[in-house]
Amino acid sequence: MWKLLIKINKNLTYAIPALMVAGFCFGAYVDPDLVQKLKSWIMPMTFLMVYPMMVTLNIKHLQQGLKNVRLQVLTQVINFGLIPFVAYGLGLWFFPDQPYMALGLLLASLLPTSGMTISWTGFAKGNMGAAINMTVIGLTLGSLATPFYVKALLGAKVDVNVMLVVKQIVIIVFIPMLLGYLTRTALLKKYSMPEFKKKIAPRFPALSTIGVLGIVFVAMALKAKTVMANPAIIGVILLPVLIIYVLNFSLSTMVGKFMFKRGDAIALVYGTVMRNLSIALAIAINAFGEAGANAALVIALSYIVQVQSAAWYVKLTDPIFGPPPEEA
Repeated sequence: MWKLLIKINKNLTYAIPALMVAGFCFGAYVDPDLVQKLKSWIMPMTFLMVYPMMVTLNIKHLQQGLKNVRLQVLTQVINFGLIPFVAYGLGLWFFPDQPYMALGLLLASLLPTSGMTISWTGFAKGNMGAAINMTVIGLTLGSLATPFYVKALLGAKVDVNVMLVVKQIVIIVFIPMLLGYLTRTALLKKYSMPEFKKKIAPRFPALSTIGVLGIVFVAMALKAKTVMANPAIIGVILLPVLIIYVLNFSLSTMVGKFMFKRGDAIALVYGTVMRNLSIALAIAINAFGEAGANAALVIALSYIVQVQSAAWYVKLTDPIFGPPPEEA
């Protein structure tokens, strides 16, 4: 089973679209009452997604990351000073009469970095240490900032219960983060670091994949009837999502190219473009009720663009930034 899960985790480019199609078919052709019962899956699937990722994160890297202050600060300036406002503007432009669709774009932009930031940085032979720092810092800042950004930017158009959003973030992010840290500490008392990295750590992202795929399945199932009634909505949603990712990749590439060496530049790109869409999806569904399903549809479709673009960008890193030092 572990080998299968690890293989799926390495092939999310195919697994996520496949589960989206499966979720759509389930929602379209199964009894609606049964589909609605899938909502009870969201919380356990979210925990299954976040907790394993936290076990593999070394919180101590947060302190080490302060050694490269310029890289970390600039990464978060892009993450919180620019991209959310681009998403907000595009949301108003493309969805003037559908504020919860605009909310989906905003939520997708407010939770930067995930385990995929570290993975894709590794595939591109970038600075893994910097990517880990960005993941810890970005996820923490994003979790703290999200309720206030949503209230300030869309509070007049959507029903935002700040305390409910905060509660969901505590349950979805900070409790799993604490439990993950405690689990990691306990495991390292039993296993040496090399044993942990080789035998134990690879299993946790595989478990996280079950949660990611489960949430994507539920999100698509819940909105299947809406998509069937108006298939063109897929294209309407994908266009602003594509614009955000193209702008984000372009900006981060230019900043990385001219301001940092190769490894740091690649970490900056993936540290600003990769979004924690799974947590955004869980917040949309759990904190915004029925209307949040519209936001969830936007976030679910963002998976396709994010995973595919991340994979394609790996092939561009050598032409853009040059070969890694050992190949020079």
